[in-house]
Amino acid sequence: MDPVKTIGETLVDGLQARDVDCVFGIPGVHTVELYRGLAASGIRHVTPRHEQGAGFMADGYARVCGKPGVAFVITGPGLTNTLTPMAQARADSVPVLVVSGANAQASLGQGMGHLHELPNQQALAQTVALTSQNVAKADDLNSALNNAFEPFSTGRPGPTHIQIPLDVAGLGATDLTPPVTPQVTLPEAALVQQAADKLAAAQQPVILVGGGAKRAGEALGALAEHLDAPMVQTANGRGLMYQHALGVPASPSLKAVRALIEEADVVLALGTEFGPTDYDMYATGEWPKMQHLIRVDLCEQQLRRHPADLAITGDAGSYVSALLAALPPVCAGTGGEGRAAKARAAAQQEIGADYRAQVGVLSAMRDAMPGSLMVGDSTQPIYAGNLYYDHDRPGGWFNAATGYGALGYGIPAAIGAAIAAPEAPVICIVGDGGAQFSLPEIMTAVDEALPITFLVWNNHGYQEIARSMQDVGVPVVGCDPTPPDFAATARSFGISHRAVSADPQEVAVAVKSAATETGPRMIEITTPKFLPTLATED
Repeated sequence: MDPVKTIGETLVDGLQARDVDCVFGIPGVHTVELYRGLAASGIRHVTPRHEQGAGFMADGYARVCGKPGVAFVITGPGLTNTLTPMAQARADSVPVLVVSGANAQASLGQGMGHLHELPNQQALAQTVALTSQNVAKADDLNSALNNAFEPFSTGRPGPTHIQIPLDVAGLGATDLTPPVTPQVTLPEAALVQQAADKLAAAQQPVILVGGGAKRAGEALGALAEHLDAPMVQTANGRGLMYQHALGVPASPSLKAVRALIEEADVVLALGTEFGPTDYDMYATGEWPKMQHLIRVDLCEQQLRRHPADLAITGDAGSYVSALLAALPPVCAGTGGEGRAAKARAAAQQEIGADYRAQVGVLSAMRDAMPGSLMVGDSTQPIYAGNLYYDHDRPGGWFNAATGYGALGYGIPAAIGAAIAAPEAPVICIVGDGGAQFSLPEIMTAVDEALPITFLVWNNHGYQEIARSMQDVGVPVVGCDPTPPDFAATARSFGISHRAVSADPQEVAVAVKSAATETGPRMIEITTPKFLPTLATED
């Protein structure tokens, strides 16, 4: 007779049954029993240097491969360190499962001073998680797994949480039932036809696409061509129309793009939440005025937050395929390429010379390393790219400068991305300030021999914040943390370091040279330090 498996071992079996092939985590005394099953499972385990890194790695992994990223963390500080990545995943609709330990059940909420004790750990997780499940006994595990994975396939995904108390993980488990196969809900035919009729008659249609449409593939391009409609891509939608005459890889916050949207007689919005960081990043309180809006989103709550003439609940990819089949052979749209070209040219001018130069650096990197995943933190070239940048890989441009906006995201998220797509080149773009949030995670890339190019944009501090303070007349304080010696840091990591200027050709040469190496490498671009003109107070 086979020995009875523990709850920890059975949890790992349940993860395998749901196609989990990688777990990011730091083992501790409160998760030892989870690792009993993990060691024998064949699931890859990646060890970050901080639980925040584990959460961001799971996020980057999930964004690239589409499967949930999974993190194992300990009770108390392990979970609290992971709350920031969970909040980022919640803001950007990324499927992430955090499995944490918990103190022994009898001690929960008693305030007795146990190791890693929190007043109410599960309630804390519930502030950011879509669901949080406590496994109090063997029979709870099956429903906990089903409830944790259900949001990943029904509606808008995000982070979920399972906690297993210390005195429960080693107990004998009951058998799990097979995972429930998610049912794909097809768009309602009548609503598809209603949208098709409106779009077919539109003379100046425009399509807006966000991260929810990034897996819609070639069908999106076919739809834009059939309607002769410019396609505006938010930051998470970049790469869908690379160098296409109808593509507008620019932020809807720009006046030039808003003008394009407002001139449209019908707007089709696919998989975009209409968040202010995409549509009103300058916080003007204004919104692009849309004459007739057709909106498609997985989340009914999102659809209710911004009224539309026609709101359709569904997956963008399935909807686009159905819409193409419902459209007549010839539609009324005209002049789409000209309208798109006008918007692109005006948007490029609008972002200004400094940002255009930084976009030139991004484009040089893209061309030097085609088909790469560009993962970013909040730093100047990322801000520039989010405003205007055309990437050559769908889903290949993502960062934490929109949505929740957590610094320290880029390095660990790039590691998760590299694990999810080992065949793809990965470029991580971080500032000297943001890099210091998670710099030790590069050692995880060393351990895993991941060929990631870490590009550090070193402007000697928080230049964007310093400019913002100066612009509103606030004395610039706290914006010049001294950066480390990145060359010496790279040597301590055992990786190469290249120092270059912000000249695009010089950057391209460095990127091509770095690509010949195995394992991680670092490129540092140093730019002048910002010197505020506003006098600081004594």
